[in-house]
Amino acid sequence: MTLKQLEAFYWAATCKNFSVAAGRLNISVSSLSKRIGELEAAIGADLFNRDNRSAVLTPLGDRLLAHARDVLRSAEHFMRRASDARALSGRCRFGVGELTSLTWMPRLISLIQRTHPNLSVEPHANLGQVLEPRLEDGELDFAIIAGPSTRTAIASHSIGQVQFVWVAAPGLYRGAQPLRAQDVAGQTLVTLPNSAGTVRILDEWLVEHQVTAGRRMTCENLGAVAGMLKEGLGIGFLPRAWAAELVRRGHLAELGRLPPLRPLAYTYQWRRDDTRPMVQQLRELAAQAADFEMLPCLM
Repeated sequence: MTLKQLEAFYWAATCKNFSVAAGRLNISVSSLSKRIGELEAAIGADLFNRDNRSAVLTPLGDRLLAHARDVLRSAEHFMRRASDARALSGRCRFGVGELTSLTWMPRLISLIQRTHPNLSVEPHANLGQVLEPRLEDGELDFAIIAGPSTRTAIASHSIGQVQFVWVAAPGLYRGAQPLRAQDVAGQTLVTLPNSAGTVRILDEWLVEHQVTAGRRMTCENLGAVAGMLKEGLGIGFLPRAWAAELVRRGHLAELGRLPPLRPLAYTYQWRRDDTRPMVQQLRELAAQAADFEMLPCLM
């Protein structure tokens, strides 16, 4: 029995499928299956029930899974103590929300490549509700999204927060701007979709101030939301740095008399059972690179 065989068994059992597990280990599916077969031969029993469509743990495989995790965790601790400064190699796939992708993600990738030139980086930008299942299924090594996660399998570490500001086009209000939270009820709200983390703080704001939202116009792209606000299609909120710059250019006006939204926390998230040094080392680099007050790369 070898650690490589235990790795193959553990990740095959906890990832979405054998293909995802093989990708995490940077080997082919056939190599993964071979290692599992060798482990089964050493044990003298099957760990998976296989058919044409899927592989499901046998009762023995299910019982041994926790023990395999403990052995691998001990091995990772040993290697971490032995080679804390070792440069990382292989492939890292991570996910970020749109705000991070438009601001400091390029800085993070540059920092990773300078620190670990042999590590291949594959970023994926999407909504948090899309990224979290992929993280839990093993398709991503970590994610930086609005959090903390509510999934028990995912650990979260605070990495920063964003303050949002109410804004609208300068010409939208010829008379007085909205003064009270209740004034928002009669407005069109331009926001990201309901699955976005920013809508979480909007819903809390509406409940806190006992406001029933009227019409909503949603778009999955934050830059497009800013453009729609600029065109006077409704009122909404943007990250403080974005809002300040667009107000300075005369494209938007801050609705400063409305009660403020609470800040939105962002977290570095990873699977609790993933003790690889890479995950923790990249968390430290992400903390160095994080800057939610940055303007969008193209602004």
